[in-house]
Amino acid sequence: MLNQTVLVGRLTSDPEVREIEGGKKVTNITLAVPRSYKNMNGEYDTDFIPCVLWSGVAENAAEYCHKGDLIGIRGRIQSRKVEFDEEKKREITEVIAEKLTFLSNKKVED
Repeated sequence: MLNQTVLVGRLTSDPEVREIEGGKKVTNITLAVPRSYKNMNGEYDTDFIPCVLWSGVAENAAEYCHKGDLIGIRGRIQSRKVEFDEEKKREITEVIAEKLTFLSNKKVED
C-alpha cells in the first residue's frame, strides 16, 4: 500500500506554531492549489487543502514562510473523526506534511 502526496500551492495565511501536550510543536496551514484544467466557465478552480506540520517542519514554516508564499509539501493523507458533541460528528481529511520545500524567491529590499 502507498499513501503519499505532493502538493505545490500558496499559503492562505501566516503559519503559527503552537505547543501541545508533551511539548510537541504543530502548525495547521491551508494550501491553495489551483487545478490544472478549466471548469465549464473557462476558469481555473482552486482547492484549499488543510495541512498539518509537526516539529521542525512546523518551526521552519513559521520562521520562513508567509501568506502568499509558494511552497511544496510532500506527505501523506490522513482522515480522522472529530466529535463536537453527541449529535455533531465530522470526518476531517488533511495532509500530514513530512517535507516542506520553499519555492518563493526572497524579496529584495531597497
